[in-house]
Amino acid sequence: MAEEAEKEVTTFEDFKLNKQLLNAIADAGYEKPTPIQEQAIPLIMAGHDILGIAQTGTGKTAAFLLPLLMKVKYAQGEHPRALILAPTRELVMQIEENITLLAKYTDIRHTAIYGGLGPKTQIETLNKGVDILVATPKRLMELYFKGELILKDLKTLILDEADKMMDMGFMPQIRHLLEVIPRKRQNLLFSATMPDKVVELSEEYLEFPTRVEVTLQATPVETVTHVLYQVPNLRTKIELLEHLIQDRETFNRVIIFTRSKKNAESVSKFLEHRDYGDVRAIHGNKGQNTRINSMEAFKGGAVRFLVATDVAARGIDVTMVSHVINFDVPLIYEDYVHRIGRTGRAENAGAAITFATEAEMYHVHKIEEIIRMKIPVVMMPAEVKTFKTPFDEQQEMARDVDRQKRRENPDFQGAFHEKKSRHKSNFAKKRKTGDPKDSYWQKTKKKGSKKK
Repeated sequence: MAEEAEKEVTTFEDFKLNKQLLNAIADAGYEKPTPIQEQAIPLIMAGHDILGIAQTGTGKTAAFLLPLLMKVKYAQGEHPRALILAPTRELVMQIEENITLLAKYTDIRHTAIYGGLGPKTQIETLNKGVDILVATPKRLMELYFKGELILKDLKTLILDEADKMMDMGFMPQIRHLLEVIPRKRQNLLFSATMPDKVVELSEEYLEFPTRVEVTLQATPVETVTHVLYQVPNLRTKIELLEHLIQDRETFNRVIIFTRSKKNAESVSKFLEHRDYGDVRAIHGNKGQNTRINSMEAFKGGAVRFLVATDVAARGIDVTMVSHVINFDVPLIYEDYVHRIGRTGRAENAGAAITFATEAEMYHVHKIEEIIRMKIPVVMMPAEVKTFKTPFDEQQEMARDVDRQKRRENPDFQGAFHEKKSRHKSNFAKKRKTGDPKDSYWQKTKKKGSKKK
């Protein structure tokens, strides 16, 4: 069996796919298999359990969908025979779109279920009969425990973006699922990184898996260039962002990642007020329809900027993203790989730009250890005005640095240990006298408001 995977593959015809799939592949414009497809498709078709390590944008979705569609073949029965689990509704929707694309000449029934919408329509679709089900873990188990979903006919289980599922705390739902589905099945697990939790999961539910790794784990896509700006504070980050995006031709389709919903909203409103092009924000507080419409508008090229938190990092499949800007450094270090995987897709060139304050540089060094490369530091452009850090922000960054040093050395006392009371009184005094060096977002929150 393993020898089959070693045969040279140059076209999709070499996989011995049926005519319906080959026609759909041609319609989709896929010219040749990617490395993950070359390795994984023959092994999956031969019935192996697979542990696949591949970055986003490498073609891994088609790597598991094409052999799955060959296995399912046609509509049959009432209950799902294949289940694909993904961590976010955006990614579930993306996988569902890919199934629609590749199964267009078959009668295979498929649907996606996820939170953010009422379950009524999803239940009605399931009751009509489905062959392939794509789901988020929480909604899947919700419908299962309601008795609306029968999983006794499952022959294939696929976990996509397993590392993100672990980060998002879905292990309990996955363990419940493994207890109720048939033991005799084919299992496929795909992940961009391989932290200990994913290794533990793979050992639990994969049987003698074949490991397929097209790049070293946590290695960024090679077609992406990386740069790092060391920026003193939030206000200067805004100035730098504004300076960079003046070049409309180069920065033509940009995803800006922030750490919080608050910063996502603030950055998007700043861009809207400056009229640099259409902008949308997506994060956990946005309604499902709003997120879908924003994503579609960005994919279609009608929107220049998409401002997002990491909830959207793995659900955006757009081939011509010119830049990913890490406005904030991610605290889950593997998310750096997933963020920048939004650019440089399908072998196109892309660029990843990171803004980091002094406190965030600790996390940058940890990211560099994981990706096994140094992110080149570039000088701030002379045209960018550097602002003095407001007192509140300065104090918070100092506390962050202290926390980081304590993590490395539990005996570290920190700047806020001996002098805690004095710092507290200084802070209270500045607030009382109305220190003008307040946070940038506070200043711009209410137009015309003045501090007394």
